[in-house]
Amino acid sequence: MQDDFFHFKQFTINQDKCAMKVGTDGVLLGAWVKINGAKRILDIGTGTGLIALMLAQKSDAVIDAIDIDKDAFEQAKENAGNSPWYGRVSVFHSSLQDFSESSENKYDLIVSNPPFFEGTYKAGTEARNIARHTDEKLSFDDLIKGVKNLLKPEAKFCVILPFKEGTYFIEKSESNNLYVQKLTRVKTKSDRQEKRLMIEFGFQKANQVEDDIVLQEEDLSFTKEYIELTKDYYPGLKNPS
Repeated sequence: MQDDFFHFKQFTINQDKCAMKVGTDGVLLGAWVKINGAKRILDIGTGTGLIALMLAQKSDAVIDAIDIDKDAFEQAKENAGNSPWYGRVSVFHSSLQDFSESSENKYDLIVSNPPFFEGTYKAGTEARNIARHTDEKLSFDDLIKGVKNLLKPEAKFCVILPFKEGTYFIEKSESNNLYVQKLTRVKTKSDRQEKRLMIEFGFQKANQVEDDIVLQEEDLSFTKEYIELTKDYYPGLKNPS
């Protein structure tokens, strides 16, 4: 997706300033997350503000969104300000580390489409590297620590990660008393290995709910389950990547 904007049913995402554009991961997570009556939500590493606005569309919650990158912060603030929910979405230029120490709020729901590549080849702009690599500004350890500081006792934390990094993140989280409560395996096609994991964590151990979602049919058209998941957002379903 190379356009400077992306139109959804109820809002528009401008992305000319932001290193990471609208993509399948963000759309998947925003559509997949269950609000469950959450009154205050935090989006970590908001980028364009996409997930924050998707959650604003399907809730009455007050939503805070943070990003360490100045351009992303300005882009998300612009997109939130132009949305129907500008009064409920606040964007902050901050690292999670600083925000978790200074915030007086605790959250009913925290979401993140975080940086995930560890120790891999880096290329492109500094902003894109920060958005994609955990060792730049937000390690998994720092993410887990920040979430634990900001999450209410009965609250949920939802994240999307590649399969390998997601498996590693689950191990790290559970060793820090954040337990998987729901896990959805994302496959590009039914005969392919999982591409992504969408994971819901909580402080309480629970019977883990697991399922799968397949994005494409053999002819590369979208599956009915993906269309159903994202139907409230796309004006006419097309590939967001």
